[in-house]
Amino acid sequence: MFFNSFIFFIFLAIVLPVFYLLRGQRQKASWLLIASYVFYSYWDWRFCSLLLISTVVDFFVGRALHAADDETRRKRLLWVSCAVNLGILAVFKYFNFFAASIQETAASMGMNVDFLHLNIILPVGISFYTFQTMSYTIDIYRRKLEPTHSFIDFALFVSFFPQLVAGPIERARNLLPEIARLGKPTRTQVSEGLALLTVGFFKKVLIGDACGRIVDHIFGQPELYKSPELLAGLILFSIQIYADFSGYSNIARGLAKLLGIELMKNFEQPYLSANITEFWRRWHISLSSWLRDYLYISLGGNRRGNGRTYINLLTTMLLGGLWHGAAWTFVVWGGLHGLYLAVHKMVIGDRKVADRLAYTGPASAVKWVGGVIGTNLIVLLTWLFFRAADFDQAWYFLDQFAHWQGSELSGRFLGIVLSFGGMMVFLDCLEYFTRSHVWVLKLRPAAAAGICTAVMIVVLLFMATVEPMPFVYFQF
Repeated sequence: MFFNSFIFFIFLAIVLPVFYLLRGQRQKASWLLIASYVFYSYWDWRFCSLLLISTVVDFFVGRALHAADDETRRKRLLWVSCAVNLGILAVFKYFNFFAASIQETAASMGMNVDFLHLNIILPVGISFYTFQTMSYTIDIYRRKLEPTHSFIDFALFVSFFPQLVAGPIERARNLLPEIARLGKPTRTQVSEGLALLTVGFFKKVLIGDACGRIVDHIFGQPELYKSPELLAGLILFSIQIYADFSGYSNIARGLAKLLGIELMKNFEQPYLSANITEFWRRWHISLSSWLRDYLYISLGGNRRGNGRTYINLLTTMLLGGLWHGAAWTFVVWGGLHGLYLAVHKMVIGDRKVADRLAYTGPASAVKWVGGVIGTNLIVLLTWLFFRAADFDQAWYFLDQFAHWQGSELSGRFLGIVLSFGGMMVFLDCLEYFTRSHVWVLKLRPAAAAGICTAVMIVVLLFMATVEPMPFVYFQF
């Protein structure tokens, strides 16, 4: 079920009133759990079984982990959780990827192993809820969390519909207490939730989807386009994926607030980052922090010397790339980001990285602008491997950039890029300099209500004229 579909608005029109009418945490949690499984089953009810398996296994493993004192038994229990969750992920997301790699290698040696291929459907959101439920058992193993005694609360933690299929990847120590005190949302939560929904739908429908339709045409038949148009397509994809994913995160947070639950921020204007380290502190924050806490630190982090630190950064981002998609292009995407991070760490050493512009005069502003431009250029290069269907298509784009050919449509595509890019920069600057994702609420109440209403009317009219586009991260 897409957020940007009318069926979802009907779904919400049923879920919210019933939630507000119910009394007591247990009733509300049970209702949201039912709603979450209905939401997920709308895509394919059969894969609810995978969601339930992960839930049951980690609920009981978590309780057993907490009760166990023997370290060997605790490690075995943790391995059970990891084996079940990663095993399901490996089969449904990575089996055909590795099978295809084996087939290509075997074919080059004159062997035929086509029997390895299976027609496996990738369950939507499996990467997100797998990481979310695994963090629960890992935190219990590390003695950083006590298990919940309510199966309903834990099942809702795993399947909470606003963030089930594309994050944010919440931690149990943050979300479970929110679920345990489910009640009536405050007036502030309702107003902030509506503001986040408005901005989220604006980003997704009016920017992300509009860019996406152009991007699909260009990447679908790149041979029909010349260098400026291909570059415009790549830039538009960088706008699309940000508007699409940050829009989803805004909608998820807004929906959660309407239910009295606070979800973490997943984006903090990443394209205004002055270096690659800052970019990853601002892009997909829930994933980058998960990789840092459960993978990078487990590998040793920066505690074993500079050389090992660089290797750990590269390994973490390579696996982060593979998390995004079962293709070697994603591995290259992650590897490039790992290389960027390692080089940046090598350059700055132990110096701290600023979280935002610290204005001390014109020189600091010029340096910041230069850093933002440089960071966006290297990030743009990696987006090519993220979006390209395969390496051949990526090399074709790079070849066209290297052997530049002008186009009579350059002006038109420049106008398109500036229009969509200008809207995103405007929204980001408002958030960046007000330090708020709900900046619209800083206006007078009548003005804020008028803006939100007008935006949602335009969004609904646009939705009525076109087919809804899936969120980019639904494929992960």
